Amino acid sequence: MRELVDLSPVLTELGQRFTAAGFEVHLVGGSVRDALLAAAAPAHDPTHPPGDLDLTTDARPEQVLELLRGWAGSTWNTGIAFGTVGAEVRGSRLEITTFRADRYDRESRNPEVAWGNSLVDDLRRRDFTVNAMAVSLGPDRTVTDPFGGLGDLMRGRLRTPGPAVESFADDPLRMLRAVRFVAQLGLVPEDDVVAAMTSLSGELGRITPERVQAELSRTLLQDAPRAALELFVDTGLSDVALPELSALRMEIDEHHQHKDVYTHSLTVLDQAIALEKADAEAPSPDLVLRLAALLHDIGKPATRRHEPRGRVSFHHHEVVGAKLVRKRLTALRYSKEIVEAVSRLTFLHLRFHGYGSGEWTDSAVRRYVTDAGDLLPRLHKLVRSDSTTRNKRRAAALSATYDSLEARIAEIAEKEDLARVRPDLDGNAIMEILGLRPGPDVGRAWQFLKDLRLERGPLDPDDAEAALRDWWAAQQD
Repeated sequence: MRELVDLSPVLTELGQRFTAAGFEVHLVGGSVRDALLAAAAPAHDPTHPPGDLDLTTDARPEQVLELLRGWAGSTWNTGIAFGTVGAEVRGSRLEITTFRADRYDRESRNPEVAWGNSLVDDLRRRDFTVNAMAVSLGPDRTVTDPFGGLGDLMRGRLRTPGPAVESFADDPLRMLRAVRFVAQLGLVPEDDVVAAMTSLSGELGRITPERVQAELSRTLLQDAPRAALELFVDTGLSDVALPELSALRMEIDEHHQHKDVYTHSLTVLDQAIALEKADAEAPSPDLVLRLAALLHDIGKPATRRHEPRGRVSFHHHEVVGAKLVRKRLTALRYSKEIVEAVSRLTFLHLRFHGYGSGEWTDSAVRRYVTDAGDLLPRLHKLVRSDSTTRNKRRAAALSATYDSLEARIAEIAEKEDLARVRPDLDGNAIMEILGLRPGPDVGRAWQFLKDLRLERGPLDPDDAEAALRDWWAAQQD
């Protein structure tokens, strides 16, 4: 860490400016943690410090702004009420926060901001020991680690500087950060951390949906989020933030006629991530695919029915699931585009099972592609991931069948543009042929021609016009 600071001109100059003015300044928090992890990696380049740099100082915000004047390219004070001054210096982004000794009302997560005078006290109020380490930018480059954060980082432990119950009661968002750090850093929470998360899970209701969504998304976007999601569910946090996921832990019927839907969903997520990473042409990490993989079966609890001979059915769970996905993701303040995409994938994920051993007509294949639209590559991955059977013969058969469907899609796509299936006549031609003005009848005629296009493939204009006239005449009877 000392070498890293010395090799960063921005940090060196910052330390010199603050020291000359009689102030302390320390690199702190995630900046130190991530640099230590990077330093342990064989490919670590010590000339490049971590991205955004978090620092703490005994200088007050107005003094920090004065010290940055004429040196920083720009500064911003959107967080100044909480003691944070932002700055950009030759491409490096700095966030410099005054030592704090806050108190929390435990009704919201907003602290009563109070300035502190001690670095150790400032570190004590941080969320986890791995984020409570600091390196002085003064000439001595002192490393301060009062709570054993480095040892915890090396041993893969997640602990809080003080009692976990106190920390999480002050700021319940820290419980979701604990979940994320399990995925992001591979840390294992100590028993007292898990116990505190479990006892205080209901406090998560104090956190805004936007904050919950941001942490959930960051967790899902890690390389291996499964263990983190299991912690999320086991501690009861999911009951508050994503109850549909917890509800998948349905009691398995005595005859074991259906899978553990919760475990199945986590396995689908694992497999979807593997397919996503293997596809060099697709975005990775892919939040839409991962949400769909995790939530594709959330309609099952509401549709479970016990059938004769101990069987269990989930008829139309994809329809119910699509509605539940839309409702929950909207409540979590996901964008309209993400909500609609995940809901659509949930609705379509069972469609393939009607394919049988290849009985679909070309029309059915066209509809599959058209209904999926630009989500088709994700739908391919979701459907393949949804096969979690341990029967190797059945798994191979399902994979081969989907290979067959993709081959059919490619074959038809060579002959026609499946990406943009449109009627063979546009709206202007429809109005001219039928003598119509703009209105609902034009829309119905357009939809008829699109359905005809899906059913029969491309038609020449004369055949399309004849079919349109016949359809219109039948509408007048």
